[in-house]
Amino acid sequence: MANEGARPVVTGRGDGQTVNNPAGGPLTYKARSEQTGGSLTAFESIAAPGEGPPLHRHASQDEVLYVLEGQVRFSIDGSLHETTAGAFVFIPRGVPHAWQNAGDVPARLLVLFTPAAPGMERFFERAAELPDAERAREAFRSFASDAGMEVVGPPLSGGDR
Repeated sequence: MANEGARPVVTGRGDGQTVNNPAGGPLTYKARSEQTGGSLTAFESIAAPGEGPPLHRHASQDEVLYVLEGQVRFSIDGSLHETTAGAFVFIPRGVPHAWQNAGDVPARLLVLFTPAAPGMERFFERAAELPDAERAREAFRSFASDAGMEVVGPPLSGGDR
């Protein structure tokens, strides 16, 4: 039985709404909450070298990250993991985590939230409206709680986010 309001979604390479994300690159939505009847949010994220979110947790969604290109370092519940393309990471809701592009070229990730995360969708849209120089710091300070995200520590880069 399909979820009410869900419909099939097929998004090609390069297709989908793109916004500037706080991790120093474009974020392209592949499936949004309203398309999946609240089942899933999916996007492709490109992160600049050294960039990544602060240590945080999501109250209501599990998160999946699949490394498409690059080297990505993950901190998950206090454990560090060095990964490369092909790595799959599942983070249950409530578990503190952060990631960082550990390479010297942009990293590309497929990110999934289940159930869908309309608050996170709006978080990235609001962050994209901020000036480039302020985006990373101000997005997490100003919009995280509205997205159901709690920032619990600094990014892996040690910066102030």
